[in-house]
Amino acid sequence: MKFLSVGIGCDRDVSEETLFTGLNLALMQCGAALPQIRHIASIDKKSDETAILHLVQRLKVPFIVYPAQELAKVPVRQPSATVLKFMGTPSVSEAAALLTAGFQHGSSAPALLVEKLKFCGEDGKNVTISIAEDQTDE
Repeated sequence: MKFLSVGIGCDRDVSEETLFTGLNLALMQCGAALPQIRHIASIDKKSDETAILHLVQRLKVPFIVYPAQELAKVPVRQPSATVLKFMGTPSVSEAAALLTAGFQHGSSAPALLVEKLKFCGEDGKNVTISIAEDQTDE
């Protein structure tokens, strides 16, 4: 079974329903399931985001956060000027998924199974989900 690292970017105070729906859509897109998730990751500015904290408790997986400077070093195919302006990095979900899956400069990058799924929930909040195949030994 493939294990997955999930990167999450979201609006502040996103609902659990919006986050979970976006995650399920991303999992369906790559033919994966919740038990395959090994890590959830985001930017350190989301370390207190209630919906993400509840998700990691529910899934019983580690929540790893990275500073913007570290995320900004990861090359991604879909950088965002808006994310750069507000977060200090051109990518949160893609870069976080790649770093957590084992990306290291100068080595082959883990495969992004879902590059960047964007979802806007009924709460009017946006979530971005990226999924990478986990290559760590944990």
